[in-house]
Amino acid sequence: MSSAILVLNAGSSSVKFALYDQRPLTPLLRGAIDGIGNSARVDASGPCAAALLAADALPQAGSHEVCTQWLLDAIRERLPKITLQAAGHRVVHGGATFSAPTRIDDTVLRQLEALTPLAPNHQPANLAAIRAVTAIWPELPQIACFDTSFHRSQPRLAQLFALPRELIDAGIVRYGFHGLSYEYLSGILPDFVGDRANARVVIAHLGHGASMCALREGRSIATTMGFTTLDGLMMGSRCGALDAGVVLYLLREKKMSVDQVDRMLNKQSGLLGVSTISDDVRELEASSDARAAEALQLFAYRAARELGSLVAALGGLDVLVFSAGIGEHSASTRQRICRYLQWLGVALDPVANAQHATRISAESSALDVLVIPTNEELVIARAAQTMGLAQSA
Repeated sequence: MSSAILVLNAGSSSVKFALYDQRPLTPLLRGAIDGIGNSARVDASGPCAAALLAADALPQAGSHEVCTQWLLDAIRERLPKITLQAAGHRVVHGGATFSAPTRIDDTVLRQLEALTPLAPNHQPANLAAIRAVTAIWPELPQIACFDTSFHRSQPRLAQLFALPRELIDAGIVRYGFHGLSYEYLSGILPDFVGDRANARVVIAHLGHGASMCALREGRSIATTMGFTTLDGLMMGSRCGALDAGVVLYLLREKKMSVDQVDRMLNKQSGLLGVSTISDDVRELEASSDARAAEALQLFAYRAARELGSLVAALGGLDVLVFSAGIGEHSASTRQRICRYLQWLGVALDPVANAQHATRISAESSALDVLVIPTNEELVIARAAQTMGLAQSA
């Protein structure tokens, strides 16, 4: 009989999941359900993966709720020798209230529901996963870990918009996201660069959702995402930084509704919108269409522009880290971005970059350039283990 921690990381079109043996904290199962709402598919690895994958077929057109329910039923039925001690959840938005992992109860759940307008494409999926666990294991301690918490260390100026003060006081500020990824990467960075991990660092979390974070002494100084996950870098289907006047023009002159603009900025822009082909870098890299090439070039250009602003906030740069799906697996994207950074003294080793090595900077490079896989689930598992044991003590 194994005592385990369940981790659920629900995204806008996926649910990443993991089971960690409590002592020591090692993975029994890691995987993801991708393509939710269209052609859902499940992939898993680890000692318990075969048992999970032997469950009844995943409903391909199922919603987040249906797919999460399938996962929980499969764990309960196919892994009967595992006893859950706690469940940890990624929750995208913690607002100004939540700055640390929090035990979920009815009051906390209501507070998180109230934050849904700030993350409408993510928060509902996060909360659906919490409710699904409650329905099966009502007494199980559940811990919320927030993507926004890591950035609460930022200076006040880094969090402000130039808006009327009453709106700032009402909470319309830059929150930042992908904090669980940045927390993990900042924690292991000393293993790769020693004391330079406490110097001037930028981490590029480049996935379907993408952002960058400037760190000093392992703490967030500035980041590219703001009040919502729409800001900053160009993404898979999100526009990134945009002149607010464009939104006004679409509403007034193009007579688009708020919902139409919302869908366009979140679901029809970014790599997908510019290329008109795909939101997947792998498909664009394989395409001979000039629009695909332009989308990839724009992605790199915008990333380099945003990185320059973070370098200004830090007063220089000592370490650059690429992570997440695109950052870890697209050598050409890393190369395109780094071409813009020659003014910083960045020089890539083309062989190391093509091989996705951990260190891809050349010996002549003025700073370290690394590729490090992220692990948000481990951060959540650690918090759930600590708080779950504390609650049961």
